[in-house]
Amino acid sequence: MTYAIEAEGLVKRYGDASASRPALDGVDLRARTGTVLGVLGPNGAGKTTAVRVLATLTAPDAGRALVGGHDVTRQAGKVRELIGLTGQYASVDEKLTGTQNLLLMGRLLGLSRAAARARAAELLARFGLEEAAGRAASGYSGGMRRRLDLAVSLVSRPRILFLDEPTTGLDPHARGDLWDVVRELTADGVTVLLTTQYLEEADQLADDLLVIDRGRVAAAGTPDELKALAGGHRLDVRPLLATDLEKTEAVLGATAVEGRVSVPVHDLSEPPALLRRLDDAGVVLAEHALRLPSLDDVFLALTGGDR
Repeated sequence: MTYAIEAEGLVKRYGDASASRPALDGVDLRARTGTVLGVLGPNGAGKTTAVRVLATLTAPDAGRALVGGHDVTRQAGKVRELIGLTGQYASVDEKLTGTQNLLLMGRLLGLSRAAARARAAELLARFGLEEAAGRAASGYSGGMRRRLDLAVSLVSRPRILFLDEPTTGLDPHARGDLWDVVRELTADGVTVLLTTQYLEEADQLADDLLVIDRGRVAAAGTPDELKALAGGHRLDVRPLLATDLEKTEAVLGATAVEGRVSVPVHDLSEPPALLRRLDDAGVVLAEHALRLPSLDDVFLALTGGDR
């Protein structure tokens, strides 16, 4: 198995080391080539610091990281040749048009005028920005600016892409468009490290997940492996009549939350029996579902302590 990103024991401190907890406190991570590694964690967990270290924007105080096989400290120039980065906020020049932003990046990367113009046209088409190509980016919607920002990060055709909370503030339609782009990139063999606070986003896109809390790795694995940490299957039921809620709680031996009663299921033969007991008790259900724990359950279980 090949890894596009590997890190061991990353430590990063800001300010007085004796007065505060490290932003990164011995983080290990690996991203398989051509996959999406989702990095989850609450605000201040260390996600952005990890991206900054891996993208050579800040040096670690301890530990070692390889990106594309190159050491981020000793071979930073080689790493930068391989990567693209989209931060939490769009960094395009709003005074320039969409085309001009892409041309500027192309020329800065050493492309000829003709090559830069061809690459700009290609990316504008790919991101659905052709009609807005001649307009100043200041007139773009948030979703359009985000797409342009991502297009700029792809001018160099990076094989490894860092996306730091790229869909923050986007509406569901714009978020879905960006998800499609990420899927296209990984289909082309690009490795993506994605930090996000949207659990649905991680579940949709990530092949592997890393949960960081207080600068340390709280858990790592595939989405299904992490869900298993929060327990097995659960049966969720919601009675049609609110007056039956207390009876439902008594039959299932669980307390309702927002009108729904949820019980753990240790044997998949249990749900039919539980539903029959509710029927025998005269409880009519508005809905019922057998489900695995969600990433929301995992996130709360792993990071839900006192902040």
